[in-house]
Amino acid sequence: RKLGKLEGARCAVSGSGNVAQYAAQKLMQLGAKVITMSDSNGVLIFEDGMKEEDWKEIIHAKQVLRARLSSIEDDVTGRYVANETPWSVDVEYDFAYPCATQNEVTKAGAERLVKNGAKGLFEGANLPTDAEGQQVLRDNADSCPLYIPGKASNAGGVGVSGLEMSQNAVRLQWKPEEVDGKLKEMMAGIYSQMELSGDTLEKGANRAGFMKVAQTMKELGWVS
Repeated sequence: RKLGKLEGARCAVSGSGNVAQYAAQKLMQLGAKVITMSDSNGVLIFEDGMKEEDWKEIIHAKQVLRARLSSIEDDVTGRYVANETPWSVDVEYDFAYPCATQNEVTKAGAERLVKNGAKGLFEGANLPTDAEGQQVLRDNADSCPLYIPGKASNAGGVGVSGLEMSQNAVRLQWKPEEVDGKLKEMMAGIYSQMELSGDTLEKGANRAGFMKVAQTMKELGWVS
């Protein structure tokens, strides 16, 4: 509700593993323009947005050939920049999706994405924004109001694992559309919990996570 539609939005994705690959695919399906993907050696930049054929080339390189992105520069529409990340190059985008590794978005990276007009950052990796980078986002909440930590934005993976366990327990097999529908419902519920705090979505996610852990500890009898 705060974002409106992703259609036409410029989105920077870091990484090229499972999370990054399918985050990029979903963004394209929703009509967004994926501007970057990266690995530990450099970044591919697609000024006008990645095409489906580009995505397929990346999938083939990473899942089949186990190759670096530098090796497919001539096979995609983007340009390759060695020894850089989406957060160290001056590229304009609306939303950031760090899906590569821990602490990849530093203070300098957060300052650059704010300066370049980003409206939000959604964590796909585990703790991809370091403490100083997080503070930059908080200090610039007026211009970049949407910062959602991975405990919320990346909860879908764990949630779908739970759905898989449920299917196995009762010997069912849901169609992909059913799983996707349950995932959407799950993520909508998480978003609602974040909004209940009446504060920022980051604080809402932290509070909801704490309450979930506290309630579980109480149910297990660890606390009274």
